[in-house]
Amino acid sequence: MNGVRDGGWVKTEEDPLEVVEGTKAITHLEDVVVRAGGAVLRYGGFYGPGAHDDQIRLVRKRLIPLVGGGTGYVSWVHVDDATNATVLAVEQKAQGVFNIVDDEPAPVSVWLPYLAECVGAKPPRRVPAWLARLLAGEMAVGVMTEGRGFSNAKAKRQLGWELRYPSWRQGFKEELA
Repeated sequence: MNGVRDGGWVKTEEDPLEVVEGTKAITHLEDVVVRAGGAVLRYGGFYGPGAHDDQIRLVRKRLIPLVGGGTGYVSWVHVDDATNATVLAVEQKAQGVFNIVDDEPAPVSVWLPYLAECVGAKPPRRVPAWLARLLAGEMAVGVMTEGRGFSNAKAKRQLGWELRYPSWRQGFKEELA
């Protein structure tokens, strides 16, 4: 999921989601759950044991390139931190929408080379946006060049959520090196 691609690079739960195929259904489900008094947890990109093995294989083969300037932001969350947030939300009978992400949304141009380094791969190749658009489509290019990160302030404040890995930098280094 991605925040609407205007305004700031980091979105809160109140910011609208980007409208793409499937988003309307997700937004409808979120609305139904919240109106029924439930909680919606919007998770960042998972990493940790078994969570992104396929992605790591592609990074090692240099098959995930930096597209354009790699200016799109991504929010990550370690699977253990996501699990802890989920448990807190259930135990507290939380209501509303919560972004379950770490403290450091980051542009692709920063996290992808670092991920490659952590898994012992060569730096990612660079591909111009026009070429990536032909090969992977508009959505992939949009994520890599215009994606938005998310803030976890509400989850930390309302759920009392504390992260074991406040930054993907620490998590990647400890989990993948």
